[in-house]
Amino acid sequence: ALQTAISSIPECLAAGYIDLASGMLLGIKSVDSQPNEVVELLAAATADLYQGSNVVLIENIFKKARGLKEDPRHYFQEIIINSDNLIHVFIRGKNQEQVACFVCRKSANLGMALTKARSSMALLEAAI
Repeated sequence: ALQTAISSIPECLAAGYIDLASGMLLGIKSVDSQPNEVVELLAAATADLYQGSNVVLIENIFKKARGLKEDPRHYFQEIIINSDNLIHVFIRGKNQEQVACFVCRKSANLGMALTKARSSMALLEAAI
């Protein structure tokens, strides 16, 4: 499923699937070899992005402001990080404790990469 996602997303170089509850990287595929340090830190960094104390605080403030006190869904569903050479797309799954990460070249059309990444989620979730 990760390989299919890489093939369908423009200029995608790598994809990973993370379980936030356990802190585990459930799977990773890449067109190149990745430094072990990056692979080992991907799950922890993704958990920080989605579950860091300040992120949770912001989510709770937004939920309270919108009257969604008991809503189990998280406020932040997608996070896009642009680096000098890459686009990193993080998408939370229907299971709110799972996140897919896609890494594309910076030259990729961001809108198309995001659209294709979103459309790949159903296949990834079905594979778990």
